[in-house]
Amino acid sequence: MSSYLCVVRYFLEIAYDGTAYNGWQVQPNGVTVQETVDKALSTILRDAIHCIGCGRTDAGVHASQFYLHFDTDMPVPDDFLQRMNAFLPKDIGVYRLLPVHDKAHSRFDARSRSYEYVLCRQKDVFRFGYVYYKPFHKLDLDRMQQACVILQQFHDFPSFCKSKAGSKTTLVRIDEAKWEERGNDLVFCITADRFLRGMVRLVVGAMLQIGEGKMSLEEFEKGIREKQRFRLALSAPAHGLYLNHVRYDYIPERQDLN
Repeated sequence: MSSYLCVVRYFLEIAYDGTAYNGWQVQPNGVTVQETVDKALSTILRDAIHCIGCGRTDAGVHASQFYLHFDTDMPVPDDFLQRMNAFLPKDIGVYRLLPVHDKAHSRFDARSRSYEYVLCRQKDVFRFGYVYYKPFHKLDLDRMQQACVILQQFHDFPSFCKSKAGSKTTLVRIDEAKWEERGNDLVFCITADRFLRGMVRLVVGAMLQIGEGKMSLEEFEKGIREKQRFRLALSAPAHGLYLNHVRYDYIPERQDLN
């Protein structure tokens, strides 16, 4: 008599330092976060696991909160999180394993995502690779905040999409965009239902041009309205960017993030 194996779908919450990785998604050349996590899952569960992530961060971009989902019919050990953290390299950590319904999808079900881009006005040798050193006392923060208001008036952003990104649509619902001063840091905070490939870094780069007086607010607004693609050379460096919050209707918030 054959036994019935029940396949269960799980969400796994992780975080990673993107410095050493060629982004999230598996690539033909270069080590990625996805393949590293797949290897750990497959080893711990003794099953061929291929996970799907909530997004596709670029090379060098970090994530303080990231969800992925995977399916398995293998039993999950009680010390699964401890085993995963012991197996994974020091720059990837796992925090929660959540069983979900079989149609749950880490990418398509996300209600919103939040990114932060961190500038630091003071050169800090211990944060090298994690913030963008920029003496922002020279920036016109008021004009940069006005650019945030302009940004939220639009919903179609081919201006901030890499030409070869392959996006089926360039529509994005931006829920929040603002700059915050936090001590020596100036942080760009943005929340939306989705993001285009390279969008946040290009938005930050354009706003820095505004803050430095190299681009007017009128030019910024016209570029978005007329769907003129901003130069990729404006993109802010990857190491200052963090995916820091992903929300789902059926996943409870972690208390330490509130």
